[in-house]
Amino acid sequence: MRADMYLLYLLLRLFALLPLRALQAAGAGLGRLALWRRTRTAQHVAVNLAIARPGLDASAQAALLRAAMAESGKSATEIVKIWGSGAERSLRLVREVRGEALFDAALAAGKGVIVAAPHLGCWELLNYWLCRKTPMAILYRPPRIAAVEGLLRKVRGALAPEQVRAEGAGVRTLYKRLAAGGTVGILPDQKPRAGEGEFAPFFGRDALTMVLLPRLAARTGATVLYAFAERLPRGAGYRIHFLPAPDGLADADLGVACAALNRGVEACVELAFAQYQWQYKRWSAHGLVSPYDAEKAGSE
Repeated sequence: MRADMYLLYLLLRLFALLPLRALQAAGAGLGRLALWRRTRTAQHVAVNLAIARPGLDASAQAALLRAAMAESGKSATEIVKIWGSGAERSLRLVREVRGEALFDAALAAGKGVIVAAPHLGCWELLNYWLCRKTPMAILYRPPRIAAVEGLLRKVRGALAPEQVRAEGAGVRTLYKRLAAGGTVGILPDQKPRAGEGEFAPFFGRDALTMVLLPRLAARTGATVLYAFAERLPRGAGYRIHFLPAPDGLADADLGVACAALNRGVEACVELAFAQYQWQYKRWSAHGLVSPYDAEKAGSE
């Protein structure tokens, strides 16, 4: 590990001594500050919430925006606790697991398991929990700073998943693991590159949606489950959820399959709406008018 990354690791260990409640409160404050300053992130969140909750009046939209920005800030600061404490100590923060029987049954079936984990709640803690249950590979895109990979391996320790790059060889690795009855994790709401996805409704508006997960499910017969770690109020810890996949996710028609994929993400989001990563420009893609462009948004 590079010296600067090692220093960052030591800082993580130090600040992880703070209570989770204090770290999340600091994050909420940062989120509200970003809202007050009308940052670009805050603008993107406002646009996304208006799309996802079009029926709310101005007062309710403003309240939801404040809540979403606070949760966004918490997601940035709580990672200090999760990474700095190490996997086993972090897992003590899990207070409840809902739907664990679904996951156990899928593992016991031996046909492979695809865990679809949206950008919701604390997904790094979810990785720890899953890897304690079973070896797992996750599909990822390498960080822009290569040295960060070494830091991630250090903080994740023995409960680190196998990281599979989102490229040809990596996808083949996922197929092999599932064919052998293994478990893989995929972010189902990761926006694919142009030409690598299908447009499908997401909260009532078309969004470019990945086709990899439906194809994996269709070709391997693996069980697909949605999962996320919900952030509990006032730093009380986390609640992990498992949900079954909607009907049609493995349909041969990719339009049908991608619509089902997005319905599964929506079902998770509805359980902890403000904790979704609403700053992500989910509805910006080639072939669509971007709602994040002020002039175009104003003319719609």
